[in-house]
Amino acid sequence: MDQQTYLEKNLEFYEKLTNMAKSKIPFWYENVLFTPHWWAGLALSTAPWIVWFLLSKKESRDRLLYSGFLVILLSSFLDFLGVKFGLWVYHYGLFPWIPAYAPWDCSLIPVIIMGLIEYKPHVSPLLKGLIYAFLTSFIGESISKYFHLYEELQWSSFYSFPIFFLIYLIAHWASLRTNYSHYRH
Repeated sequence: MDQQTYLEKNLEFYEKLTNMAKSKIPFWYENVLFTPHWWAGLALSTAPWIVWFLLSKKESRDRLLYSGFLVILLSSFLDFLGVKFGLWVYHYGLFPWIPAYAPWDCSLIPVIIMGLIEYKPHVSPLLKGLIYAFLTSFIGESISKYFHLYEELQWSSFYSFPIFFLIYLIAHWASLRTNYSHYRH
């Protein structure tokens, strides 16, 4: 395939994707915006952060927020890939132009991980990671499926388990970097 043919074909794909995205917005306005599912997504996006700010130690926030930001990047990227490759779908997104479920990637996952890192810091990160991965993969995803927020198409919660475990371990590792040493007690 020559470059001109490639560019034309690529533009054709882009136009199809753009048209699909444009057609989803009115559908989302009519069927999702201000529904109980949407309000639940909004609450799941804000409430965990409010609770975390009220309960977290002020002197630990900086290092934990860096870890939380890393978690947001990792979970959002992996979630985008899963949606784009047709492994799962979210039915009630907070925003129609974001394919992943923002309350999950940008609030629940990072806030829970930051809380676990901060709470009982002397407990093994491996144990915490296993508990987190189990609860998230088998309880959190099941609740999301029950309320029709999330549907597995070519995926299983068993596949999620090692991914959530690794995300927790990466976040824990990031929270212990030496440039945060003056925050540790």
